[in-house]
Amino acid sequence: MNDLYVWFSQQHHGLRTFKTLTQKLESLSRDEPEQRGLYRLLSDLADSYIEAFDEEPLPVEVADRAHHRLLELLASLDLQANSDRRLADINRVAACDLLH
Repeated sequence: MNDLYVWFSQQHHGLRTFKTLTQKLESLSRDEPEQRGLYRLLSDLADSYIEAFDEEPLPVEVADRAHHRLLELLASLDLQANSDRRLADINRVAACDLLH
């Protein structure tokens, strides 16, 4: 997850970054099928954020907060952890909401 974290940390906070993220997650899902569930949840999280502001102005403070929350979430994931930790990561991603 470190590579994804590094890439995301260097990106602009706009919707285009979240759209690119979903494309990266789709590619990672194909390349790392053992992480497919986690990548799907992360992609769904980004998609719900994109849909909330598609075609509408995105306030800078909202974009900054969402970017920061997702960055923290990505930093906390451990793809090499034992199954209990990985399940906890998956559950944390599933419960995350970038807007609230």
